[in-house]
Amino acid sequence: MALAITYVALCLFVYALVEKRLSTTPVTGPMIFVALGMLASTQAFGLIEGTADVTRVVDLLFQATLVLVLFTDASTLTFSSWRKDADYPARLLGIGLPLTIAAGTAFAALVLTDLSIWEAAIIGAIIAPTDAALGQAVVSNPRVPERIRQALDIESGLNDGISLPFVLIFIGLAQQAQDATAIETFLIAVGVAVAVGAISGIVGGWALVRSTNAGWISTGWSGLAVLSVAGLAFVIADEGGGSGFIAAFVAGLAYGHMTRGKIAPNEFIAATVGLWLIQISFLAFGALIVMEALDRLTWPVVAMAVFALTVARMVPVAISMIGTRVAAPTLLYMGWFGPRGLATIVFAALVVTDADLGGTETIVTVAAVTVALSVLLHGITSYPGSEAYGAWYEQQDKEGLEEAKKVHHSVRPHLHLLSRRARTAPPETPPTQLSDH
Repeated sequence: MALAITYVALCLFVYALVEKRLSTTPVTGPMIFVALGMLASTQAFGLIEGTADVTRVVDLLFQATLVLVLFTDASTLTFSSWRKDADYPARLLGIGLPLTIAAGTAFAALVLTDLSIWEAAIIGAIIAPTDAALGQAVVSNPRVPERIRQALDIESGLNDGISLPFVLIFIGLAQQAQDATAIETFLIAVGVAVAVGAISGIVGGWALVRSTNAGWISTGWSGLAVLSVAGLAFVIADEGGGSGFIAAFVAGLAYGHMTRGKIAPNEFIAATVGLWLIQISFLAFGALIVMEALDRLTWPVVAMAVFALTVARMVPVAISMIGTRVAAPTLLYMGWFGPRGLATIVFAALVVTDADLGGTETIVTVAAVTVALSVLLHGITSYPGSEAYGAWYEQQDKEGLEEAKKVHHSVRPHLHLLSRRARTAPPETPPTQLSDH
C-alpha cells in the first residue's frame, strides 16, 4: 500500500509541474493518468495490486469523487436562467439523453445476447452521461462560440445526476425476477434520498449563510463546509436505506438555492479537491479495471463501445437540435464531443456492489472499454477539434448566425470549469462567475 501511495503522489506532483504546458496539446490529464495506472497494474509493473484492501479504498475513492461532482454541479445550477440560456442544454438533457439511453439499450440487446433486456438497459444508462474533464478544451477554448460551450458544459454537469435514477431503476428491474420487492425498495431509496438531500442542503446552506453574515466563519472554512454538507447527505441517506448519490445531488440543488446571492461563491476548495480526486480515480481505473477489461475483450464489446461514442451520441444530439437552425459543423462538434468518464465508472461499480446479476462482468467490461476508448479518442481530438471548429466559426458572417447569439451569463459554471479557474486563482480569492458563463 505504501508503494502505491508513493507512486500516486509522485504522479500527481510531476503532472502538476507540466499541466499548464500540456493544456494546449492533444495530451490530456485523464489520458496520462489512465496510462500511468495501466503501467502500475499487476499485468505491468505490479505497483498497484487489486487486493481486498486496495479495492475497498478505490471503491471509496470513486464514490467520494462522484458525490463531490454531483453536489457541486447541482449547487451551481440556477433555474431562473433556463428560460433565457438553457434551450440547448435542455434539449440535450431532455431529448438527447433519453434517446442515447434508448439507443444504447437497443444496440446492447442486439449484440450482447447473453444479457437480459434490463441488463442491456443498464448498459444504455451507464454509458450515457458525459464528462467534460476528458476534453477540457472543448468547453474552455474561447474561440468556440460561447453558446455552444455553455450548452456542453451544463449538459456534462447535470447528466450524471439525471442518469443515476435510470441506472437504479434498471438495476431494480433486472433483479425483479429474483427479488419481487426490488421496485418497492428502489422507490423507498429514492424517497429517503430526496428527503435527506433536501434537508441537508437547506439546513447546511441556511447555517452557512447565518454564520457568514455574523462574521463567524472564514473563507477557507466556508469552502470546507461544502465538502461536509455533501458528505453528510451521502452518508445519512446511505445509512437510512436511500441512495447516497441522489441525496448528494438533491443536497447540492438545495444548498445552491439557499446560498446563491447571499454569500460569495465558495466552491473553490471543493473544485480543487474534486480535480485531485478525478485524476486519482482515472489512475485507479487504469490500474485495476482497464487491464482486466482488455483480457475479456470481445468484438461485440468493442462494437458496443464504438456505437456508444458515435451513433448513440451523435444521432440523438442531431435530433434534439432540430428546429434550432444550428450549422452542420456545430452539430458535428456537439455530437462528437460527448466523452464518457467518471460517472460511467462509478455506475459500473454500483452494479458490482449493489446488484447480483448474471451479466455483471459484461456490463463492467463494456463500461471500462467505452471509457478507455473515450479517454483516448476524445482526449487527442479535444484541442485540435476545438481549434478547427473555432477557426470555422471565426470565418462565418455572425449576422443571423444562431451560434453567435449572446448568452445572459446567469448560469454558473459547474465543477470542471470551476476547477480550471482554481488552477490559476490565488487561494485567498474565492472564484467568481466565469466570463463565458
